[in-house]
Amino acid sequence: MEKQISILGSTGSIGTQALDVVRSHGLSVYALAANHHIDLLEKQTREFHPKRICIFDTACYPELKRRLFDLPVEILCGMEGLCEIAGDPHADILLNSVVGMVGLLPTLTAIDAGIDIALANKETLVAGGSLVMKRAAQQGVKIYPVDSEHSAIFQCLQGNQRSQLHKIILTASGGPFFGMTRAQLRTVKAADALRHPNWDMGNKITIDSATLMNKGLEFIEAKWLFDLEPEQIEIVVHRQSVIHSAVEFQDLAVIAQLGVPDMKIPIQYALLYPERLPCPTKPLSLTDYRTLTFEKPDLETFSCLKTAISAIRIGGTAPCIMNGANEVAVAAFLEGQIGFLDIGTLAEQAVEKIEAIEIRSYEDVMRADTEARTFVRETIARGDL
Repeated sequence: MEKQISILGSTGSIGTQALDVVRSHGLSVYALAANHHIDLLEKQTREFHPKRICIFDTACYPELKRRLFDLPVEILCGMEGLCEIAGDPHADILLNSVVGMVGLLPTLTAIDAGIDIALANKETLVAGGSLVMKRAAQQGVKIYPVDSEHSAIFQCLQGNQRSQLHKIILTASGGPFFGMTRAQLRTVKAADALRHPNWDMGNKITIDSATLMNKGLEFIEAKWLFDLEPEQIEIVVHRQSVIHSAVEFQDLAVIAQLGVPDMKIPIQYALLYPERLPCPTKPLSLTDYRTLTFEKPDLETFSCLKTAISAIRIGGTAPCIMNGANEVAVAAFLEGQIGFLDIGTLAEQAVEKIEAIEIRSYEDVMRADTEARTFVRETIARGDL
């Protein structure tokens, strides 16, 4: 295939699996960008021969340039470099798989350049969903979901009329602490939370999965991706992660997408849509699982999910406030500064105490994000938890 692909976050979990797909089908890589893993970025550059690369951490730029002096590749750095790659019209599709709010501006840059996006950066839609989807519609840009759940919904909608959709069913693994009480969760450590039962993800997303914030973020993403009301989204805990999500139509027929828990399947579908080619993973055998289970999420124990749903009902910058607070709280938990349950407490407090406003610009989003991060840092510093 002749499609040219640019990847932001090429050294992360999604990025490296995307390159497995590229390798499997002999696709062309136009550009790569990473945060600070120069060893892996150098290796990827030598294998895939991109025209441009970017290292986000500017301190790594001189060393990366020294290592790659022998290759005809343009080396960029920082947010400016990230956006240059995102908006480069030589790419047919941009995979945005960076983690955090850093992904929003490159997404908007790609949209303004008319480049279709395979979106794996949750914060793009959580923090700036109204802004992003409006601008994408104006520019005629297609946004293909990479999250397994949103990819499942997207696949289930193929060949059906969107107007006949009744609701969607988002499945959740429940994370490593499913069934535990708040009393039990008070003593869990970062190492415990990083042991996800089904998926191999980066640290931040894995912690979000443990708190169920990840599902809250996906709830908000689904609202924007599929133009839904919160009442049209149901979350079901499905421990086996075989049914990736489902769609219920007005006639009450439910169509689900199944597969092994391997992100290469939704990554490949987003990159190659509408083609379905062999995927470098194993096939699903239902008889290996024998039993599939479904339960309601515990919103009181896992308050992050409850806060996320509340934030999207409030609207405006409330989801952005919640997201910024969560990012700082997760980082603090990973550094041992706060307890596991404090993550949910800080996100909830931020949404309650910071006024949400209507989003009219990128600057509105960033101001809300900054305010939420400052609130959480100051709350932690005071020990006011």
